[in-house]
Amino acid sequence: MAQPQNLTPGQAGLAKRLLWTFFLLCCYRIGVHVPIPGVDAQAIASFFEQMSGTIFALFDIFSGGGLSNVSIFALGVMPYISASIIMQLLQVVSPEVKRLYKEEGQAGRRKITQYTRYLTVLITLIQGLGIAVGLENMSSPSGLPVVLQPGWSFRLVTMMTFCAGSVLIMWLGEQITDKGIGNGISLIIFCGIVVGIPRGIIRSIELIQAGDISIFLAVCILALMAAVVVFIVFVERAQRRIPISYAKRQIGRRMFGGQNTHLPLRLNTAGVIPPIFASSLLLFPATIGQFSQNEYVKLVSEFFQPMSLVYNVLYVALIFFFCYFYTAIIFDPKDMAENLKKNGGFIPGIRPGERTQNYIDGVLSRLTLSGGVYIAAVSLLPMLLIAQFNVPFYFGGTSLLILVGVAMDFMNQVESYVISSQYGHLMERARKSGRLTR
Repeated sequence: MAQPQNLTPGQAGLAKRLLWTFFLLCCYRIGVHVPIPGVDAQAIASFFEQMSGTIFALFDIFSGGGLSNVSIFALGVMPYISASIIMQLLQVVSPEVKRLYKEEGQAGRRKITQYTRYLTVLITLIQGLGIAVGLENMSSPSGLPVVLQPGWSFRLVTMMTFCAGSVLIMWLGEQITDKGIGNGISLIIFCGIVVGIPRGIIRSIELIQAGDISIFLAVCILALMAAVVVFIVFVERAQRRIPISYAKRQIGRRMFGGQNTHLPLRLNTAGVIPPIFASSLLLFPATIGQFSQNEYVKLVSEFFQPMSLVYNVLYVALIFFFCYFYTAIIFDPKDMAENLKKNGGFIPGIRPGERTQNYIDGVLSRLTLSGGVYIAAVSLLPMLLIAQFNVPFYFGGTSLLILVGVAMDFMNQVESYVISSQYGHLMERARKSGRLTR
């Protein structure tokens, strides 16, 4: 394809990356609609209509409808995310994994990435076997089995199909990250949620036409959603900047250091991990109650329905737990204090070493508490609207957090690419004109 004459090299490179990203996301969406063999699609659709409020509904959102279609991409990116989090948790309990992260540099990170891929395949095979066995035990509303020919042949085909689909999604995400714009895995999740928004809008229009939601209430909900989005953008950009000063050092005849900078700490360090994990854990009892015929199991599962008091209290408690837990994993105040001390940096008024570590840990703890309050408020408010006014689930707080966070990160990476391209182009022009010598 010929390059337009009015585009600079940086703009042409950005357009190429954006087209590549769009093409790979289209490939992902095509795969979502390719079903696995041997399954009655209509029976599956009827089954998922009854699974609202369970863990299946949550996973179906993140897979972009792939789970409800029982497609080759049914598991989505959840196995890869689970494997990545497990590898991060292993840093705490395994000195070998921690050494790979911190001491071996790029080679160690490549090994960790390879181990994450292997673990993703293992998780996918286990989940594929569980889904295959579950499908064999399902039946349509008319009583016909969902699986046409159950047995180990169907289970093995399902396991291999899901495994191949998850590996392909993982490859698509890596290709988007390397050759496109943005984080590939995050964009795939973003794409899966965005495609459900038109369905939610259509559902809302149907509710307005049926008289279940008044026009005034719909406008109020829309205005509230816009306010929530603005609030999310404001908090996601919020930082606590700790001032850092560097002592002056003389090396030979030159003086180095003496600079003042800051250490930026995000208000929401844990991101969207806490609500995703909290929802996954609490929706397990409701999911088990859907399959079990035991009256006691059904009675217990009713306490864990998304709109119950027990569910909401535990949901908030788990959000705070995962906020502190995940922040402690990805941010180590001891390492930060040691690095500052090695490089001659210090916080004004705070002694280097243990005092600096305690100060950073205290600031981070207060920020994590504020971040937990923010995540809990954003996650619970849309959920209460869903319960009160029957608003579609696609407008949930977790979905809004992911959409806004990924969109902001994507725009930041586009801006960074444009600036770096312009800077590189200026350097190249200066070198060719002879004003810049090697």
